[in-house]
Amino acid sequence: MKHFFSIIGGMGTIATESYVRLINHRVKIAKDQDYLNYIFVNDAQIPDRTAYIKDHTKPNFFYDLRDDVLGQAKLGPDFYVMPCNTAHYFYDDLAALTDIPFLHMMRIAVHQFIEKYPQEKKIGLIATEGSIYDHLYVDEIHAVHREAELGGPEIQPMVNKLIYSDIKEKGMVDGKLYHQILQKMHDDYGCNVILLGCTELSLAQEKAPDHPYNVIDPQSIIADVSIELALKIRNGMDSKKACAKYMYK
Repeated sequence: MKHFFSIIGGMGTIATESYVRLINHRVKIAKDQDYLNYIFVNDAQIPDRTAYIKDHTKPNFFYDLRDDVLGQAKLGPDFYVMPCNTAHYFYDDLAALTDIPFLHMMRIAVHQFIEKYPQEKKIGLIATEGSIYDHLYVDEIHAVHREAELGGPEIQPMVNKLIYSDIKEKGMVDGKLYHQILQKMHDDYGCNVILLGCTELSLAQEKAPDHPYNVIDPQSIIADVSIELALKIRNGMDSKKACAKYMYK
């Protein structure tokens, strides 16, 4: 297969399926051959990311990701996409394994925030406890000279319920709870824009988009970027040149 990219997924499976569905539905097609070429690695056995980030005695998820990246490198993809925000804890280590471009979903999303909302000095952040604990998104937001608002102590339990109890355990999205979280971040904490720092939250946005709040959805953004790059490369552009505009440092 020529001109394909590799999706390092399975964290979790339903969220990764959402990313694949987005790229399949958004690419403009007139025939089967217009779809994108990709290899979808759904490694559902990767240990829990938040568990390890908060407690290093738990299984380390780096080694599974390393094996997936190196295995795909042998096939020669044009670029990598990893539709899991929390897994970017090991982004630098994974990207160093190969010279193939590896997109940084979190960084791309934060840069789109400042491009789309240049006057906003802060952004609301809802994410996994792992991402919050290790400042994964907060550091990226501070790097572009913006403030991250995490909300009060009532927010994280609501987010945890939506991510783990509802989506990961039951495979369902509680749209009412999702909208309640967005409303509290907007009304109680003054967030005009809210960043969805977990792909399960992106799934919630896909399933329950009918609300008045401005969100930055990294999974939706990386889906559009994946399509853009895949089509440029298919049309003859060098993969590294195509990806260069999104390889933020």
